[in-house]
Amino acid sequence: MPFMARPRASDETRRKLLEEGMEAFLKQGYHGTGLKEVLDRVRVPKGSFYNYFESKEAFGTATIEHYADCVAAKLAAAMDSAPDPLGGLRGFFEREMRAFEAADFVGGCLVGNLGAEIEGSPIIREALSIAAKRYRDGIAEVLRQAQEAGQLRRDISADELAALLVDAWEGAVIRMKIERSLLPLQSCLARLLDGFFKP
Repeated sequence: MPFMARPRASDETRRKLLEEGMEAFLKQGYHGTGLKEVLDRVRVPKGSFYNYFESKEAFGTATIEHYADCVAAKLAAAMDSAPDPLGGLRGFFEREMRAFEAADFVGGCLVGNLGAEIEGSPIIREALSIAAKRYRDGIAEVLRQAQEAGQLRRDISADELAALLVDAWEGAVIRMKIERSLLPLQSCLARLLDGFFKP
């Protein structure tokens, strides 16, 4: 068995800070989250924060990147466990819906939430833009595979279909939070994946 290096304590602490930041930003927003509460939950002294991040803005950027990594990993896992591209995409969204329901419809999508909140930080806005594009590109790749498999229409590019699906899904997530129901998300998928996107 090859030797596997254990993660350094500092790497593990940084990961815990990002996980806690992700949860706090989802529930309370960027401006509503204080660094002290994040540090207290991870049991990191306040003075040690700057060993990991230069500022709250840098922490926010890293948290957005971490969130994008998590979403990409979930999409890849859904694709690996599915018999076909469209089944993988459905599995991804179904897992997202179960997570939303388990969280009692609190939180939603970090990129969407912060995108609606952040106005004055070009650095955060750029991180959100990159994360959103990465998400759309991942969905587009799956849709492209589904087109090649004959599961979806091919007269509209996968990139355009992905943009439409992501935009509709993000809007449905807002309605889900307001109505505390999965129905907007289920309707979004039914209207697009089972309707407009069909060959």
